[in-house]
Order: sequence, then structure tokens, then C-alpha cells
Amino acid sequence: MIDHTTPLRDEVEKHIRTLVNPLKEEAELYKVLKVKLTKKEFKVLNTWANEEAMDLLLEKLAMDEDRYGDLSLKLIKKLNQEKLKQEISI
Repeated sequence: MIDHTTPLRDEVEKHIRTLVNPLKEEAELYKVLKVKLTKKEFKVLNTWANEEAMDLLLEKLAMDEDRYGDLSLKLIKKLNQEKLKQEISI
């Protein structure tokens, strides 16, 4: 098995409190999250995963820091919902 870098998987694992089953492969995980998250939530998660500059994201999404904070909390709560965890797990 070839070990590929999996920034999205690693980032999702960081934010899930209890992960019972391993996450799907990067490509499958990407597809599920793309459908289940809003566009802004998905862009924030990708920014975290790729360690990009947050100020560029805020500018691109026309968002202030308060809105970003609210969106981040909502995103983490969504990642911890059982239904979503089942869909992104093997």
C-alpha cells in the first residue's frame, strides 16, 4: 500500500472528538464532505488542511473574524455529528 499525503483526512481527524472507525480514503472523503458541508465550511476546512493563510480566505469569502469564528464552531459541530461520522468512516 502506498502512503499518500492526506491533509484533508488528517484535518478531519483532528476535529472529531471520538472516532470509532477509520476515515475513508482522501478522494472518497472529499466527495462526501463536498456534498455535506456548505461551500464556505468546505473552503475553511480545506484552508485548515492545506495550512493556507487565513486572512486570504477571509478576504476571498468576504467574511469578518466574528463570522469566521461562528462558521468554524458550526463546522466542528457538524464534523462531530454521528450521521456525518458514519458517512465519512469506512
